[in-house]
Amino acid sequence: MASSSGTKKTRAPTPRRQSKAMSQAQKMFVDVQDEDSSAIDSELVPSSLAAIAPVLRVANQIEKDNPRVAYLCRFHAFEKAHRMDPPSSGRGVRQFKTYLVHKLEKEEEEAQHQLARTDPKEIILYYWNFYNKNIKEGQYTKEPEEMANILQIASVLYDVLKTVVPPQRIDDQTHSYAQDVQSKREQCENYNILPLKAIGAKAAIMELPEKGNVANQREHLILLLANMDVRKRDLVVYTQLRSSTVQKLMDKIFKNYWSWCKYLCCEQNTRIPQGSHKQQLQLIYIGLFLLIWGEASNIRFMPECICYIFHKMAEDVNGLLFGNVHPVTGDTYHRSQTAAPDEEKFLRTVITPIYQVLHKEAKRNNGGKASHSRWRNYDDLNEYFWSSKCLSLKWPTGLKEEFSVHSDVMPNKVPASKSMPKTNFVEARTFWHLYRSFDRMWIFFIMAFQAMVIVAWTPDGSPAALFDEDVFRSVLTIFITQAFLNLLQAALDIALSFNAWRSLKFTQILRYLLKFAVAAVWAAILPICYASSVQNSTRLVKFFSNLTESWQSQGSLYNYAVAIYLMPNILAALLFFLPQFERIMERSSSHIVTLFMWWAQPKLYVGRGLHEGMSQLLKYTLFWILLLICKLAFSYYVEILPLIGPSKSIMKLHVDNYEWHEFFPNVTHNIGVVIAIWAPIVLVYIMDTQIWYSIFSTLFGGIHGALSHLGEIRIIGMLRSRFQSVPTAFCRRLVPSSDADTKGRYMDKAMERRNFASFAHVWNEFIESMRAEDLISNEDRDLLLVPYSSNDVSVIQWPPFLLAGKIPIALDMAKDFKEKEDTDLFKKIKKDDYMRSAVVECYETLREIIYGLLEDETDRNIVRKICYDVDIFIQQHKFLNEFRMNRIPSLGEKLEKFLKLLLSEYDAVDVYKSQIINVLQDIMEIILQDIMVNGFKILERYRVQIQSNYKKEQRFERLNIALTQNKSWREKVVRLHLLFTVKESAINVPTNLDARRRITFFTNSLFMNIPSAPKVRDMISFSVLTPYYREDVLYSVDELYKENEDGISTLFYLQKIYPARFVCKLDEWMNFQKRINDPKLNYSDDDKKEATRHWVSYRGQTLSRTVRGMMYYKHALELQCFLESAGDYASFGGYQTMESSQGNERVQALGDMKFTYVVSCQLLGALKTSKDPRDRRRYNDILNLMIMYPSLRVAYIDEREEFVNGRSHIFYYSVLLKGGNSYNTEIYRIKLPGPPTDIGEGKPENQNHAIIFTRGEALQTIDMNQDNYFEEAFKMRNVLEEFLKSPSGQREPTILGLREHIFTGSVSSLASFMSNQETSFVTISQRILANPLRVRFHYGHSDIFDRIFHITRGGISKASKTINLSEDVFAGMNSTLRGGYITHHEYIQVGKGRDVGMNQISLFEAKVANGNGEQTLSRDVYRLGHRLDFFRMLSFYFTTVGFYLSSMVTVLTVYMFLYGRFYLVMSGLERETLENLSIHQSKALEQALVTQSVFQLGLLMVLPMVMEIGLEKGFRSALGDFIIMQLQLASVFFTFQLGTKVHYFGRTILHGGSKYRATGRGFVVFHAKFSENYRLYSRSHFVKGLELVILLVLYQIYGHSYRSSNIYLFITSSLWFLVGSWLFGPFVFNPSGFDWQKTVDDWTDWKRWMGDRGGIGMHPDRSWESWVDGEQEHLKFSNIRGRILEIILVLRFFIYQYGIVYHLDIAHRSKNILVYGLSWLVLVTTLLVLKMVSMGRRRFGTDFELMFRILKALLFLGFMSVMTDLFVICGLTISDLFATVLAFLPTGWALLLIGQVCRPLFEAIGFWDPIKELAKAYEYIIGFLLFAAIAILSWFPFVSEFQTRLLFNQAFSRGLQISMILSGRKD
Repeated sequence: MASSSGTKKTRAPTPRRQSKAMSQAQKMFVDVQDEDSSAIDSELVPSSLAAIAPVLRVANQIEKDNPRVAYLCRFHAFEKAHRMDPPSSGRGVRQFKTYLVHKLEKEEEEAQHQLARTDPKEIILYYWNFYNKNIKEGQYTKEPEEMANILQIASVLYDVLKTVVPPQRIDDQTHSYAQDVQSKREQCENYNILPLKAIGAKAAIMELPEKGNVANQREHLILLLANMDVRKRDLVVYTQLRSSTVQKLMDKIFKNYWSWCKYLCCEQNTRIPQGSHKQQLQLIYIGLFLLIWGEASNIRFMPECICYIFHKMAEDVNGLLFGNVHPVTGDTYHRSQTAAPDEEKFLRTVITPIYQVLHKEAKRNNGGKASHSRWRNYDDLNEYFWSSKCLSLKWPTGLKEEFSVHSDVMPNKVPASKSMPKTNFVEARTFWHLYRSFDRMWIFFIMAFQAMVIVAWTPDGSPAALFDEDVFRSVLTIFITQAFLNLLQAALDIALSFNAWRSLKFTQILRYLLKFAVAAVWAAILPICYASSVQNSTRLVKFFSNLTESWQSQGSLYNYAVAIYLMPNILAALLFFLPQFERIMERSSSHIVTLFMWWAQPKLYVGRGLHEGMSQLLKYTLFWILLLICKLAFSYYVEILPLIGPSKSIMKLHVDNYEWHEFFPNVTHNIGVVIAIWAPIVLVYIMDTQIWYSIFSTLFGGIHGALSHLGEIRIIGMLRSRFQSVPTAFCRRLVPSSDADTKGRYMDKAMERRNFASFAHVWNEFIESMRAEDLISNEDRDLLLVPYSSNDVSVIQWPPFLLAGKIPIALDMAKDFKEKEDTDLFKKIKKDDYMRSAVVECYETLREIIYGLLEDETDRNIVRKICYDVDIFIQQHKFLNEFRMNRIPSLGEKLEKFLKLLLSEYDAVDVYKSQIINVLQDIMEIILQDIMVNGFKILERYRVQIQSNYKKEQRFERLNIALTQNKSWREKVVRLHLLFTVKESAINVPTNLDARRRITFFTNSLFMNIPSAPKVRDMISFSVLTPYYREDVLYSVDELYKENEDGISTLFYLQKIYPARFVCKLDEWMNFQKRINDPKLNYSDDDKKEATRHWVSYRGQTLSRTVRGMMYYKHALELQCFLESAGDYASFGGYQTMESSQGNERVQALGDMKFTYVVSCQLLGALKTSKDPRDRRRYNDILNLMIMYPSLRVAYIDEREEFVNGRSHIFYYSVLLKGGNSYNTEIYRIKLPGPPTDIGEGKPENQNHAIIFTRGEALQTIDMNQDNYFEEAFKMRNVLEEFLKSPSGQREPTILGLREHIFTGSVSSLASFMSNQETSFVTISQRILANPLRVRFHYGHSDIFDRIFHITRGGISKASKTINLSEDVFAGMNSTLRGGYITHHEYIQVGKGRDVGMNQISLFEAKVANGNGEQTLSRDVYRLGHRLDFFRMLSFYFTTVGFYLSSMVTVLTVYMFLYGRFYLVMSGLERETLENLSIHQSKALEQALVTQSVFQLGLLMVLPMVMEIGLEKGFRSALGDFIIMQLQLASVFFTFQLGTKVHYFGRTILHGGSKYRATGRGFVVFHAKFSENYRLYSRSHFVKGLELVILLVLYQIYGHSYRSSNIYLFITSSLWFLVGSWLFGPFVFNPSGFDWQKTVDDWTDWKRWMGDRGGIGMHPDRSWESWVDGEQEHLKFSNIRGRILEIILVLRFFIYQYGIVYHLDIAHRSKNILVYGLSWLVLVTTLLVLKMVSMGRRRFGTDFELMFRILKALLFLGFMSVMTDLFVICGLTISDLFATVLAFLPTGWALLLIGQVCRPLFEAIGFWDPIKELAKAYEYIIGFLLFAAIAILSWFPFVSEFQTRLLFNQAFSRGLQISMILSGRKD
């Protein structure tokens, strides 16, 4: 029977009739045959039949060797599958069985017997042959991994044999073979890092049967102990584990547990009884903790829960080990009770109940959309274990009982009394969190503002007025303000934590109430006391004054009250300067101290002892004192003082001529005008601290960077001048020092040469890595390489690019030298060290080359004599007398020809030899006859010898031609040829800018403050973890050549993006072409295609690029091991000799011990079984990566269907894989309590499931869009030493921050903007955050974690749904709150890709803004805001959520200013004020109007960017880059992104709606359709921009008659810039955004999108109706508070209509309220008419067309008659019509927004459809207005050309043919 799938070759399905199941099976498998047809059946086994996968895999492996046995294996697999699932009820089982049956039917006919005539005999003989060939002696010749695979095959073969051969026919020999296989298999299992079960002596721990979690944690513990114990040990006497090692590990692992026990005042269960074996018990405790942690799954995010579990289980262990009586209950232990009946009991009884609670809560949060206050997240559940009541739970059943939620339904359906409360904190969605978390800052700024206003209000406005008694008394009122603000804080504490009261202790609730009561008392006492000290007191105040008359006789009562009120503040100030004492108090368990601290701050497990040392405290305190002085001075003299005079004048002005109906005409002091003027200034006062922070951080960061030696080597010229010191610096920093060479190091010549040899190995590997990456050409590589050994010559052999042109210059110098003194010539040569080195090296190398070629001893003597004369004459200073320098050029020409001949390829040896002989004879003739004065004497002397020996052949004919094939000898010839021929222009190599950057950064870093390098065995072991979801791994061939709508393929695009950096023919693409076309490498066509895939993928943001970069760590470690083990031997060989050295296995083993790389591909199982060819290809690419990099490990979540009691269940496993022979090999499989990624955010859950497979003491987190470089990987062991530093006696670092290089900056101007912005953030910003501000956190970059610290404290990220959207920064906050310390280091860098398209960037900014909005609500921000000292809290605020709030305040300032101006203009107050004679003459109000321009100081936010570029590239380059950025409209871009930040930050806090936004990582520089831009920016930018346009237009129209246009432009110019950026930014930065044809296409596409009806399943990209539903989704889940606030904000739109109708000519200056009422009548009538037309179109448009036309005609006639009457009778004008449109449009928009907020109500009454129609009408209006401007600009071709030049200016400067890309031309 024929099969249509699963065969070796792809075949079409047979035409016969097939069953439905078989058709599905073919569909499942045929699609992927091209990828790996031989492995399909074994790799696509249904999860419920996973047990047969090894059998099918063996069948595939042996099929070529014996097809019949392979057939028997598959038949056995089919039978086994049928026994496992007889009814085929599992998912995909029926299809798979059908497929397998067809395959077996075909193979039964085709597979012939080879060894026997029957199947039983065939398989027995094959089994014997296989055993004898592979197993009998294999244990001594094969690698452990290979042996494990062979034994696996043998085991499967024996199982098949037992089913094929009857039991009685299996002979003893077969049984003995099987027993031997089984015994060997126990010793040769597949291993992860090291073969711990290798043959040999074993410790007891090795003999324990284990699998899954136990095996994983056993290896984990062994490697931890091995890496820690080997450090600083003498390996000669290394026999046993040090007790200090175990103690150190125990201290690190149990530090959090011991702290938890101390906090709960309970006894630790890690006690070591007297007389017991301490080390064994410690190992038991450590092993127990690791086993709990390894199987805890999602509970790993709950560190104190794990402490509790360990506490209880350690209690049981102690009972088993030391007695049978329970220490608490007194119950008797019985082994039958404590022994686990099965290996899953812990998972089932302890972990699963907690997980189920987490899973229920995850359902209640509705995907993160439900209010945070209605469900419990990880923190809530974990913080339950901060209470001692957890210790009273019944173990282990009490876990489920206590956490029970009582309902799985939605949170709004769970009664509050039945659902478990939040714990300690409630993440309420309100802006009040900003005040509550940072109340000390707000109180300070409000008090300072009040004090400055009081002082400025004095007659002279001088700060000296503060010393006046009355002024000082007034200033003291700031404490009354403080009292009310404290009352507000106390009220917020109660209100915002109310949902958590049921979980709080009574003492915590009491504290909240007492805080409120005390604050209320002070808020009452201080005003009364102050009022008693002033005249005209009330009766109540007089009565109170009489009671305190005795106090007043001694001084002011208010002063006494203030003194008492400030006592806690004074005490806090004293403790501020005693950080060590305060740290001790916060961590103390003393009842007195606890009571004292109870009032100061609530008792919490985290956030205690966060105070820095005195030196660090003084640093950031000084920083902020200087900053606040500047800020307050600026605010006083620039913002406040100029407004005082105008305010006084306005308050004295009497205004009664309003231009609208004034509801409050009798309000005194024109308070409305004062508020309109002061409101923007108050907002500027709030946000300008952010600007001052930017300025100060730039200055301090720049100074810090300069002191750190950043940018000292910026260009190749600087490198040339300092290269001589580079080898010394390299050895001092990157080579481990020994005691022998620490003293007087680098002083003697031998040590210098050895250091240079070590440097040469690393330098050459660095250069070779860049050549492998195609950054440099072969020519550049040759100029940059240095010889591995310098022992052949007497000078250091520098890279040829340093010596370029030195030999020709020296020859010309010698030729033209006229003097007779040798000293002057040699002085000129020695003046240039590189020239001297080049001359000496050329002379000595040429001598060695010629001497090596010569076979005749006489010829050698002649050469020896010539060299002797040269040396002796130089010593005697007779060189110029004995040698004729004028013939040097002819010698140089011959030498060049000679060296070129030596390097040339040849076919005929005789011809080649004769050519060399001729040239060599010419050289010797020139030397002896033309150059040497007495050279003829040498000839005569050796001619006599020749004649006496009767030799007839000529001299120099006997040559050793075979030497020309010697590799090391040819390298010398190549180098010598370069020195002779390379011109001086070669000093500019490498030409590639990225190669230059890497070289200069690496060499510059050697002069920075780097810790000394330890030996590899002494270094800290580490892992790298990369989360992967479904991104590209490698681009396929189809993707490379597939053209987009512009006719451009990815490959073509990259060929143009990576051109030559200078005008030359060498670029990265040509370098790649030369490499793959090198005949020595012998690439086949398939190899070239695969290499092209890699070349393209390595220039994108792909997993393959990341993996390649991270595996440089392994490469660097192996090189370091080799250099350490080789010692002086390394000076004579190369790194390549390591491949054949005996220490290779040791080097690789040590590298594996120190480094582990795990990629967490959570969906790998789904990719493998997916029907999508792209997913299947991703799976195969990941498999190929594992095969390519044997050290790579891949972890994934396996979803497996299993049958329990006849019912199908889905089980989940964390699985670790490594590469095998064309297959992946499973190493560990750990069962999970449920789907781990269904609870929290995706990325942290992905990291968490794989973190158990990481190893070492450090863990580097690497994202999927990052890269690494070999030379930076070499510095990894240095940076890991930072963990051992303890600056100023403080705690050791827990996170090491690293800088990043943004490698996507060259794509376009947008990419450049993002690159510069990100670069400044990861360098100067984080530099200042770490030191001196001490508030650096983790930002999702390549930071290195103290792994043990973090796995015992919740992991490397936080994962609660939505609230931890920015999961990475919470890891830093968590680390800080738990006593961690985060540093930043810039001597090492990692590559990172960033978004390169406008829409990508906006999505990224939206995601970050969402994340910061959620941070604002989080408990972490609240606790840091309260636990950090005041100045460190300021740093924390302005570098996290404060930045986003300041951005929002910047925009609010614009709104407040314009609405204030609108109010003044429309009410007539501005006219009355400006036309007042006194104010008009003083110009005071005009000065007040322009003060709003202070917010334009936001441009100074680019200062960090300019400073960092100046540091690293030079300030001239920085100035040039800044100017170019402005010409490329960088200000437009950053202003546009300001709108993105503000919109999503504000909406997140108000309504929620945060979600992960996938930005994509492709090469996005092509045109985006208008509809796409409209969907992204309609609500965030376009609507707001049009609102500001209307305000600006109305401000101009209704105020132009009394205000000069110059003032208007000066005031509003920046606002028009903001409007233009928001409305047209997406189109300016959209490639071909103003191309006419694309504009027409966009219009068509937009109309289609607007017209298509939505529906269930309709994607927002397809229909406006679907999009608008998604756009309003955040309102569906908003709480009532958010809806009310939204409506309040919408009310601003009604002011337009109210203000404009009174200025219409038809109103005839009437101020009656009826005018406004009539305008509403007109609006309602208009809407009703439009609704009638709409309804008529739907109901009568088809069946009653005539009636509908009559209706429209009547409406038209009625409209015309009404308009005629209005024009003729009522005085309506044309301007009134336009004004009416401007009045009614905002009103309609307000009604629309209110309708959206109240959508459930309108849907209930059936009024939602009219609102939706109104919304569509507004969308059409907005779209038309935008399209009109775009169409006008698109009409002019030069606009599009200018835009292209604008976007891709940098690419043009490097020769990028972007016009070809955009137009689709490839010629």
